[in-house]
Amino acid sequence: MTDAFSREIQAPLGNATDQAAAPIAPISASPVTEDMTIVAAINATLAAEMQRDERVMVLGEDVAISGGVFRATDGLLDKFGSDRVVDMPLAEAAILGASVGLAAGGMIPVPEIQFLGFSYQAMHQLAGQIARFRYRSQGRLPMPITIRAPFGGGVRTPELHSDSLEGQLTNIPGLKIVAPASAADAKGLLSEAIRDPDPVVFLEPLRGYRGVKGPVPDGDYRVPFGSARWVMSGSDVTIIAWSYQVEVARRAARSLAKQDISVGVLDLRSLVPLDIDAVVEAVELTGRVLIAEEAAPTAAFGAELIATITEHAFYSLEAPPARVSGFSTPYPVGMLEDSYVPDQKRIEAGVLRLLELEP
Repeated sequence: MTDAFSREIQAPLGNATDQAAAPIAPISASPVTEDMTIVAAINATLAAEMQRDERVMVLGEDVAISGGVFRATDGLLDKFGSDRVVDMPLAEAAILGASVGLAAGGMIPVPEIQFLGFSYQAMHQLAGQIARFRYRSQGRLPMPITIRAPFGGGVRTPELHSDSLEGQLTNIPGLKIVAPASAADAKGLLSEAIRDPDPVVFLEPLRGYRGVKGPVPDGDYRVPFGSARWVMSGSDVTIIAWSYQVEVARRAARSLAKQDISVGVLDLRSLVPLDIDAVVEAVELTGRVLIAEEAAPTAAFGAELIATITEHAFYSLEAPPARVSGFSTPYPVGMLEDSYVPDQKRIEAGVLRLLELEP
């Protein structure tokens, strides 16, 4: 990885003032400390969980000496030593395969896949071992593994670095899939994941690492899986999103409000388990739903959401559910990704189409 690329992906993205002002649902009665970026919240949470339980350890490519490509594990080696913060070879299958043995031996591994697109190289370990080990052992051997992986576009990464594979992962029984869109949820969901006896894939928003900043509750804070979060309320259309697309949807909703169009934004936070009640509520509130995701649309998680809406809330629909997504092509080179990744304009246009107000 070149120094220029490293500088680009670590630089702040977007308008920090606008992001910090984002209306969010109440997160906790706990006192709030200083505002944090998502990557800082992840780093602090890893340190807190490793301090809390000596079985928790971190492993992956460049996580120890370098502190991670994005500095998510910065400082952990100095605090906890080389037995618990381990640099691994450039081999994703070895990283996840070692995690299986560590978990079976009583440890709580938190492996990092440096980019989610690299998980293809470890799919036989992820789907064939980690996801089904509890079932295979008749409950005797849980797999308390939290697999961290950044994903998502908009930062000019090379090939295989920005692919959104969450829909493929949700099709693997035995895995829990979560995707925080705020710094508070990065802390709460990561703590919940590390303490879960089953394997969790913790998807981190690449563009949101330093582009999203907000208040983070102090002390022990956990967000239960299967609990969506209302970011904004609205009466005309509801946008359902996760990860960095929540931020894009929020900006679109604020822009449309200037045209007297009331748009709600629902952040799923957890894909598996899915908060079906919140999805149904979103449909019942407005009758019109737009799903925003970065993946290619064919058989993506947005398609699963539309199936869920059709099954559970069909008679509340005022219009067919719509999607704004990537395209059914390989992820493009950096100069073309602005046309691939859903942006504010595409989401606004999708909302207008749902309201039969063609842009």
